[in-house]
Amino acid sequence: MKSSKLFLSIFIVLISFSSCEKYLDVQPPFSQGAENYFNTPEDYELALIGAYDLLQASYLTQWIGEIASDNSIAGGESVTDTEGLHQIDNMTHDGVNNELRSVLRFNYAGIARCNYIMEFQDKTNFTGREIIIGETRFLRAYYYFELVRYFGGMPLIIDRRIGAEEVTTIPRNSASEVYAQIESDLLYAIDNIPWNQAVKGRAEKGAALALLGKVYLYQNKFAEAATVLDRVINEGGYSLLANFEDLWFDANENNSETVFDVEYSNLEGGGYGCLICLEGNAAAGFHGIRQYEGPIYGDGNSYNLPTAKLYNTFELSDIRRDITVLNIDSFANTQPPGTVSYVRGGGGHTGYYNNKYIKRQAELGLPDDDLTSPLNYKVIRYSDVLLMAAEAHNRNGNDAPALNYVNQVRARVNMPPLSSSGSALTQDIWDERNLEFACEGHRFFDLVRTGQAAAEITGFIAGKNEIFPIPQVEIDLAGGNWSQNPGY
Repeated sequence: MKSSKLFLSIFIVLISFSSCEKYLDVQPPFSQGAENYFNTPEDYELALIGAYDLLQASYLTQWIGEIASDNSIAGGESVTDTEGLHQIDNMTHDGVNNELRSVLRFNYAGIARCNYIMEFQDKTNFTGREIIIGETRFLRAYYYFELVRYFGGMPLIIDRRIGAEEVTTIPRNSASEVYAQIESDLLYAIDNIPWNQAVKGRAEKGAALALLGKVYLYQNKFAEAATVLDRVINEGGYSLLANFEDLWFDANENNSETVFDVEYSNLEGGGYGCLICLEGNAAAGFHGIRQYEGPIYGDGNSYNLPTAKLYNTFELSDIRRDITVLNIDSFANTQPPGTVSYVRGGGGHTGYYNNKYIKRQAELGLPDDDLTSPLNYKVIRYSDVLLMAAEAHNRNGNDAPALNYVNQVRARVNMPPLSSSGSALTQDIWDERNLEFACEGHRFFDLVRTGQAAAEITGFIAGKNEIFPIPQVEIDLAGGNWSQNPGY
């Protein structure tokens, strides 16, 4: 979905807070008003591309989902280098945090673009319109799910644009109300999106079903989750990629395990002034090895560094350990003497790097290549579907399919099958999730939803840190109409 930059200028007036200088040189400016648009199928297609574009903010969840957990530290050049990540790492974050503000702003920008389409959904009738509306509602559900996971209940704005004055009068909705809207959007998407799309990166029925299963799981609706996730398994035609390592290379993307990816390209350069403007995945370069010289990898910024605790969680026989976590000194010892060198960042050093999303010499993009990795962000893999279904069945009292599903994931990496049951199997499935998805941005949210965060995360305060604070500047811009989350 990378041609979206051609259409973004149309949306600047709606969501100016997310625009960048590269979009402002529009001639003539604002020449087409909203009410004069949506006259052709192409108008709707271009608007949908604009709605997809905010998925590029996934780099934030790739960082925060691990740094806020026990799996990694913030890293970087210094403790003031992207200071918000260090605050989240130390559980000292509050309402003044640039990264959290970006999460809120970018997801609401995505919602605004979806609502723009929905406001005019009935203006023009054409073949395939229901698919576009289905994808739009899938994306809106995705953006609201990100918001409710991070911040709890947030204002629901549905099918319309709002003015600056109205922002100051809209209250926060409850989390249950947000979840109800997410479910409604996904149910519509499931009924209207096909199983297979001609354009890679566009949401398919399996993606909508899998996201709905995850949404149910977050609400402890285990029977409902099991039902929709079983549909993905039985009807979707997905399968685990035979070689786990192959998942993490650009050349092998959009394979049989892909349920939903955020598509990235390395064919356009970028700059640090606007990470949301990039065509590439910024996370990989930020995860790279600082001032690295040697084979395979490229130099980077040493962010989001895995911990020794994570590395040692893996059994020695589990091939996922070294595919997931790069032990830089062990790697250097396998190379000819003197061929590998690097610098430790002042923001912390563990000796480990995120080996799933990392800068590699064979995948460099256009300048600045720290910011233009072509590596897609894997939002939902088929193994995630299997492990979510395993958990849903187990917690619904049905261990037989749960064991079948979790053992498929283990068999792929030659690990022995599990034979536990009941609560022991629940814990085994949770542990398996970390082994399978470490360094992918899931860990913090998994620990919170399963009630394990206080026991696993240093500095985590129960009753407070399950959700993040609303950025204070956004509360101020809303006229003080939004209450801050408890403890902040």
